[in-house]
Amino acid sequence: MENFSRLENVIKQLIKNDLSIAFAESCTGGYVSNMFTNISGASKTFERGIVCYSNEAKITLLNVDPKILDEFGAVSDVVARQLALNLRILSNVNISVGITGIAGPTGGTNEKPVGLVYVSFSTEEETIVKQFNFQTNRLEFKEKVFEEILTWLENFLNLE
Repeated sequence: MENFSRLENVIKQLIKNDLSIAFAESCTGGYVSNMFTNISGASKTFERGIVCYSNEAKITLLNVDPKILDEFGAVSDVVARQLALNLRILSNVNISVGITGIAGPTGGTNEKPVGLVYVSFSTEEETIVKQFNFQTNRLEFKEKVFEEILTWLENFLNLE
């Protein structure tokens, strides 16, 4: 429940500052958007959540460059950056988050192991990418990604 109250505080601050937010989720499959919409009043700040699980969805919904996908793969910092930046522009929000990774237990390689995830945050000032590796089951993987997003938002909003 700690994350629930943290999220409530984040949403209240987003609303107070008249900031809108959107998510492009691949490996989390809508988990982060679901968590946001569990909070009453989220509609005042939450603009959209796009589940872009397949490469085709990344290309058609969020204009991710197919050449980038071919060269670097879906699980890469450059794709995460494009997810967040393109989503922010397409949805006209103040903050967007792009998530791409390998939740496992299958799908990993030596170069890109299970648990690898890139989370990108895009604002009008900058777009940054953070890399994490969570060695855990799929549900805990999603929870850990969500916690990292909460932490970034708290820092961005000066809540800590």
